[in-house]
Order: sequence, then structure tokens, then C-alpha cells
Amino acid sequence: MKRINLDTDEIRSFCLLAETGSFRKAAQRLGISGSTLSRQISRIEERTQARLFDRDTRNVALTDQGKMFLRLAERILNTTDSALAEFDTYLNTRRGKLTIAGLPSVTAGLLPPLIAEFMDAHPNVDVQLNDMLSEGVLREVEMGRADIGFTADVVEDSDNLSFQRLLSDKFIAVGAPGSFLQEERTYKWEEILSQPMVAMSRETSVRAVIDAACTQNSFLFRPRFEVAHLATAGALVSQGLCITALPSLTLPVLGRSPLIFRPLESPVLLRQIGLIWRSGRTLPPAAQAFLNLVRSRNLKSLIPHSTIENSLVSPTS
Repeated sequence: MKRINLDTDEIRSFCLLAETGSFRKAAQRLGISGSTLSRQISRIEERTQARLFDRDTRNVALTDQGKMFLRLAERILNTTDSALAEFDTYLNTRRGKLTIAGLPSVTAGLLPPLIAEFMDAHPNVDVQLNDMLSEGVLREVEMGRADIGFTADVVEDSDNLSFQRLLSDKFIAVGAPGSFLQEERTYKWEEILSQPMVAMSRETSVRAVIDAACTQNSFLFRPRFEVAHLATAGALVSQGLCITALPSLTLPVLGRSPLIFRPLESPVLLRQIGLIWRSGRTLPPAAQAFLNLVRSRNLKSLIPHSTIENSLVSPTS
């Protein structure tokens, strides 16, 4: 079967000539000369190997073959216009999909207001939010299953990933009312490490930062409990079984029970939160729009208790 190669400009010229029945009128509307239009129609007939118009000095009329070709040509143009309109919508982030991978503390403590603002501006973009540990975030972005990722601590730029630091997340002490942290003051790390503590598992970014600080400062860290989920840590603390030290972004994940939050010093410990994406790859329009939003906002103002002083508060207050 011989393939017929026609471009959309030629097909539009054919349809307009069929509509007007006049080379002069069709050429005027197309902004070309009558002779140019005549050559286009001749090429179409040559390539289709069919006579599409009967024409004399005054009249142009579709043949039966031309009428059949017109139905197909209109279908082609409608499909083309619809596809191009859909692509334009995608480019302008009126539709599309955004997939974000992030640490649970970031997806719960930082991203919700940003996602709400993004969806207000782009209501037809589907947003998928995957919360996971640091290694999972890196893997999802590297494999292209997530457009962008939010993780902790610096990821060196490489052939695979680029990293942009967004903010510093300060560690604070967390306890139940009436616990060791009842006194309203700033606590030192050596003080809280002497108490029964719950620690996050060694695979988490929170534990990595604490372990590094303890090694650097020759602190002995022997937690009574070790857990994988922040909600479990919050439950143990709320029962008065232990205290803990966590970054401020983790507070919304701790649960509903009233808890005490106290500043920590000696040292002041910070976890660096950053954004990662695949190096050398153009982000989809929706991902680029979300990235621009993140970069334009004062993220520190979104951190719970980012300016914490001595306080007794509930996560739901």
C-alpha cells in the first residue's frame, strides 16, 4: 500500500478551497497567491492519485473522491488541532502530572501549604506525593519515577542528581508534660542524652545527623528505644517513657497528644533540607512550575516552631 504524505498546511488549503469553491477567495484567506494554491492542490491530487476537484474558468466543485477526501481531511485537522491544544495545555501546566518524593517530615511539615497553593493555581494537574526515607527519595528521582525530591543533607552534584539547599531545620527537645523537660529553659545535648530517649532508626536522616554530632562531640548515645516511624516516637514520648530530639519539621507527624518543645544548644544542631532533580534533564512543565513556587516562598515561615522559645504546646493547638 502506497503511503500518502501530506502536511497539515496542504490539507487546510484543500478544505478551504472546498469550502469557498473559489481559488481566488481561498488564496486570499490563506494569504497566498492563486497560482501557489493551484500548485498545492495539484500536488495533493498527484500524491493521492485521485482527481479531487472538477474545475473550469469559473467554478470549482468537489468530485465524489474529493467529497470522501474532505471528510477524512476534516477528521485529520480536528485531531491535529485537538492534540496541539492538549499539548499547549500541558506546556502551560493547565493539565499534567507532578510526582514528588520526600521525607515524611517534609511531606507532612513543609509541603501541604505549598501543594495547596500550587493546586489552586493548577487545579487540573494531578499531584502524587510519595513519602519515604532518604535512600528511597534518591532512588525514585534517579529512576525517573519522581520528578523532584525533598531530602536531608547535601547530595553532591553528580551525573545523576542535582541538589539545591532550601532551609535549615533545627533540632529541638521533645517530652511529655511533667517530664525531664518540664523546666522552661534551653537544654544542652549532654543533659538530654543522659535521659531515657527514643531514637529514629539508623536508616533515617534524623539519626544520621545525631550520630554524626555525637561522634564529633564525643557524646555517648544509647537510646532506650529505636523506632522507624515518627508517630511511634511521639506515642512513646507522650506516655512519659522517654524524651527525644527531633527537627522542627517532624512535629506535625508526632501525634495529637500535648508535648513540650524546648530549644537545644551545645551544639545547635541543624538538618539541611534540600531539593533534588535529575541532572541534565528538562523538568516537565508542572514540575518546573512547582519548583519555581518553592523557590519563591519563605520556607522557614512554614516550619512549625521555627522560632521556638520555651513552650508547652500541643501539635493540634
